Amino acid sequence: MDLTLNHAVLDVELSGIRRFTFQVRDTPGACALTIGEPDQNTPEEIKEAAKAALDANDTHYPPGNGYPYMLEAISGFEERVHGLRYSPEEIILTIGATESLFIALSTVLNPGDEVIIPTPAFSLYESITRLCRGVPVFLPTENNRFQIDPEALKKAVTPRTKAIVLTSPNNPTGCIYTRETLDAVHDILKDQPIFVLCDDVYRTLVYTDAYHSFAEFQDMRDRIIVINSFSKPYAMTGWRLGYCLADAPIRDRMQIFHQYSVVSAPAFVQPACVAALNCDTAPMVELFRRRRNDVYKRLIHMGLDVQEPEGAFYMFIDIRKFGMDSLSFCEKMLKEGLVGLIPGIYFGTEGYMRLSYCYSDEDLREGLNRIEKFIKTF
Repeated sequence: MDLTLNHAVLDVELSGIRRFTFQVRDTPGACALTIGEPDQNTPEEIKEAAKAALDANDTHYPPGNGYPYMLEAISGFEERVHGLRYSPEEIILTIGATESLFIALSTVLNPGDEVIIPTPAFSLYESITRLCRGVPVFLPTENNRFQIDPEALKKAVTPRTKAIVLTSPNNPTGCIYTRETLDAVHDILKDQPIFVLCDDVYRTLVYTDAYHSFAEFQDMRDRIIVINSFSKPYAMTGWRLGYCLADAPIRDRMQIFHQYSVVSAPAFVQPACVAALNCDTAPMVELFRRRRNDVYKRLIHMGLDVQEPEGAFYMFIDIRKFGMDSLSFCEKMLKEGLVGLIPGIYFGTEGYMRLSYCYSDEDLREGLNRIEKFIKTF
């Protein structure tokens, strides 16, 4: 019997980032600096809100897109903190930012449509694009200090271009797009029928006052989809909660995919989301700012080439001078140095490796010591 599966599923591999992370975890004695998950626990007030909701038996079906009070809280938060005006009717509470990305691309893509992905980039964008039968078009930025080159973007746009994904701060570089970059992208796309997915999940974790999101260009509101998450700034990765903002006609179609894939986010976690939006994230930001400073100084002292990140909690280290591809280098460093970083090839950019500094100070010191010892062997 010849059982044929969906070709889109057959063409997509499981995450190389997770696969290499498991390889590190399975290596006895290895120090892992791989995953982007805060080492802090979810704040008590957030957990207490969920406990209270359970005690109140808030365990029944909620409205599909989220309780009205939840959507109103997100709407108010986005206007107050980020200056974005989206009504509760233009918001969907999702199962993490991953679902937001999935329903956004599922809504806008037809087979063969192209999605421009500036690289290095989180591999999820390519995978979801392929699962939606779209075509990823990669736009390298490593030779332009991880900023988008306007001329390169113009060349990447074709009659088949349907969307572009902008991630700022970026994973894996920690780079934020400058105002000049955003203005240039806006000038190129403003009169084009192209959707802009703003993956802003790290925007709370920025270490500069010069941050801007492309979502501020509200003259393109009908083509912008904003994606955010509770995971990073509130240490809620395991809660799997995010949300998306979109102009009403787009949001109305996105809710179709949301309804028929997950129905809704769980009822009792929604009061916890409201509590999160009222949390002070300044201590978390300052913690990662200090770690950013310490790790950056240490890497530069080792003689490694790395651009100082302005957001998120990653360093994207240039290892091209060692004359090895990133996977071989990271596998050798894991085997001989017992320290694990993610190969840059898994972000679509060869010759780099990603270090996550959202580990404890002790783990970071030990990991950096091992990296320094290993590179001295070259």
